[in-house]
Amino acid sequence: MISVHDAEKLTLEQIAKFLEAAEEVRFEAKSQKAVYDWVERLLRHHRYSQLRRAPRGLLRRYIVKMTELSRAQTTRLITRYTTTGEVQASTNRRNRFPCRYTQADIELLARVDEAHETLSGPATRRILEREFHEYGRVEFERLASISNGHLYNLRHSTRYRLRLHAFEKTRPTTVSIGERRKPEPNGCPGYLRVDTVHQGDSADSKGVYHINAVDEVTQWEIVAAVPRISEHYLAPALSAILVQFPFVIHGFHSDNGSEFINQTVARLLNKLMIEQTKSRPRHSNDNGLVETKNGAVIRKHIGWGYIDASHADRINQFYTAHLNPYLNYHRPCAQADVEIDAKGRKRCRYQRYQTPLETLLAVENPQQYLRPGLTVATLKRIAKTMSDTEAAQRMQQAKQRLFSQPQRAQAAHA
Repeated sequence: MISVHDAEKLTLEQIAKFLEAAEEVRFEAKSQKAVYDWVERLLRHHRYSQLRRAPRGLLRRYIVKMTELSRAQTTRLITRYTTTGEVQASTNRRNRFPCRYTQADIELLARVDEAHETLSGPATRRILEREFHEYGRVEFERLASISNGHLYNLRHSTRYRLRLHAFEKTRPTTVSIGERRKPEPNGCPGYLRVDTVHQGDSADSKGVYHINAVDEVTQWEIVAAVPRISEHYLAPALSAILVQFPFVIHGFHSDNGSEFINQTVARLLNKLMIEQTKSRPRHSNDNGLVETKNGAVIRKHIGWGYIDASHADRINQFYTAHLNPYLNYHRPCAQADVEIDAKGRKRCRYQRYQTPLETLLAVENPQQYLRPGLTVATLKRIAKTMSDTEAAQRMQQAKQRLFSQPQRAQAAHA
């Protein structure tokens, strides 16, 4: 190795001979600053600015050989010397966009996602807007106007990550109850899509069953839990579900499972003058709305693991007191805007995110669909009792208490 500091005082003739002979010679410098200082001394020693074209090219090739810098970088260093008389490392910093969202904003977003269990970007943006504009929480001022893309950027940040902490197939039946067709609500609330979700089996007992009912127009959702899907449990559970909807029910649509296609349910619906329909064969999307809610709501909050049927009452109390109000008053849902092109094809675009209550209030004259004795002002007052995130946090606390009770019972028996 030959140090670059010892080769700066060679004459131009010596440099030319060196370049012709030194094919296998390598040179080494300790740091970038040492290289730049040597280049500056070399150019100053040979008075580079006063040289002609040929000597300048000779020095350029010599610098490339000695320092192993690229030809472009060597040209930049020489240009810097001819301009300023020095060869120093550039201290200029690239332009950077100002940081609009603070670390506190990122932690606030993480708390919102933790409470709502990380909804989609548009749904989360709607919650942030409502927290600031509807509930007047000033800490959400910057996040209220965040873009969808930047929201995901914040979710991938280090601070956010540090802060954020199977369906059972139904059996076919030949019972001629209910009409095989897709319901047509024509924009009117009160047409339910209903399905059940089973919480698994153990070796000696069956798990709890969830009953999920979703209104097709507003996506108003009521969930209940029963230990068995038999007449003894199902009829009272369905009655309780229907009462919790704020509007009059006109339609009841399910798949062809025997839990709903039976005489008990048919008598209950006939008594309430509710039309019963069921899914058609080879039309898997007939009950698609509630199927998506099974995964996005029940599986997300309750999970896939086995839960013994003895806990059905406590789960049902949690649904009635906490989860159902949160879903309908504080959790935004994607609302489809259906467009029909010239060929008659339907295209659904999901650009509106609003809570089921907001969708209900957006219907023309919503009061006409409400149950007797219930008013729009009453629904608005219920929604204003707490903000979206406060309701989500309260629901999460209740869910933690719910899941901790079986653990305490098991510890007491042990």
